[in-house]
Amino acid sequence: MPLRFVVDEHDALDAYSRAVIAVNERLAPSVANLRSRRGGGSGVVISRDGFIVTSAHVVEGSTRVTASFVDGRELRARLVGSDPLSDLAVLRAESDDLVPAELGDASTLQVGQLVVAIGNPHGFAGSVTAGVVSALGRSLPTRAGRIVDNVIQTDAALNPGNSGGALADGRARVVGINTAVAGVGLGLAVPVNDATRGIIAALMSDGRFRRAYLGIAGGTRPLPPRLARELGRRAGVEVVEVVPDSPAAAGGLRAEDLIVAVDGEHVEKVDDVQRLMVGDRIGATVALDVLREGRRVELRLVPVELAL
Repeated sequence: MPLRFVVDEHDALDAYSRAVIAVNERLAPSVANLRSRRGGGSGVVISRDGFIVTSAHVVEGSTRVTASFVDGRELRARLVGSDPLSDLAVLRAESDDLVPAELGDASTLQVGQLVVAIGNPHGFAGSVTAGVVSALGRSLPTRAGRIVDNVIQTDAALNPGNSGGALADGRARVVGINTAVAGVGLGLAVPVNDATRGIIAALMSDGRFRRAYLGIAGGTRPLPPRLARELGRRAGVEVVEVVPDSPAAAGGLRAEDLIVAVDGEHVEKVDDVQRLMVGDRIGATVALDVLREGRRVELRLVPVELAL
């Protein structure tokens, strides 16, 4: 009589499958389907009393949406604040007993690390895909014309309606908000880190996130060898255009100036300058270390608030 082996299904699951299943069980109740007259997507609950974070483009043009959950609940939610420049928005649902997700820190991610993308495109049945972090530090142009830094690239497929949903690590901590499909087999997510936590907090409390504005267009340019050795950097930000009547124009910045530092912080890309233009610098004096015609000069500018 041949031997027969009885295999328990739970024992047959490999570690990868168990991790994905555990993440889904933990996060599915925290991921909402969002519907409005203009379309919809997904959102992630971040507090028991109804705060939901999503992508700004998901709720663009809407002030109220319907949020549906895997337990069958449908709740009305209002837009609290939106920041198109980071593609993040915050809603508030009419509830005080939602299941919040745990926010992680995308700065700890490594290429090759397991991530799970969870959305809720249908309302009562979530969508789960898994993959790995395929690249870090990507840049994402937003519809508002600004660059989101340190975007996460993953091969976890993003299904239609998953924008605004969660990208989680293997411990079910949300490390990104899914925002775009970059191509076949590629997805992008806005990272959850110190910078975006600040944006989310500002949207929750004030309904907006303030940024400082200088009024320049520029690009990366290599530094002269001597200055590169002196600064320990290879590049700076060349000013291509100065907007008339802007803080940059008032402060004496010129086209072809090469910005190497802002308030003592080295800059090599326009993104570096954008990152430093936070709300605290609005109306405050900012020192620019500039290379002009082979010599270093310091200029002092007073940024104004960026108007959307």
